[in-house]
Amino acid sequence: MKKNTGIMRIFYACIYSWQGFKSALVNEAAFLQEFIALILLSGLSLYLDVSNYERLAMIVSLLLILIVEILNSALECIVDRIDTEHHILSGRAKDYGSLAVLLSIVMAIIVWAVILL
Repeated sequence: MKKNTGIMRIFYACIYSWQGFKSALVNEAAFLQEFIALILLSGLSLYLDVSNYERLAMIVSLLLILIVEILNSALECIVDRIDTEHHILSGRAKDYGSLAVLLSIVMAIIVWAVILL
C-alpha cells in the first residue's frame, strides 16, 4: 500500500482531524461542553479591556482544556477497547487522564483570574 506524501498527506490528515472533531462533539459530552465554553468565553474576551497578549493567554488556556480533554477521551477509548472488565491499572489510567483535564481547567481559571483581577 502506497503512503500518501506531501500535500496529499496534509489533505488526508485534515480530513481525519475533521472526522475526529465531529466525533468528539457527538460522542463526548465533556468535549462539547468545553467547546461551547471556549466559544462563549473567547467571544467575551473580545469585549474585555485586556491587552492582546492577555486575551491570547485567556484563549490559549481554554484551547488547552480541549486538547487535554480529547487526549483523555482517546486514552479512555484505548483502555475500553483493550478490555471492559475493571482492572486497577485501567482505572488508574482513566483517573490520571481525568486529573489532567482537571488541572488544565484549574490552570485556565487561574489565568483568567490573574488577568481579570
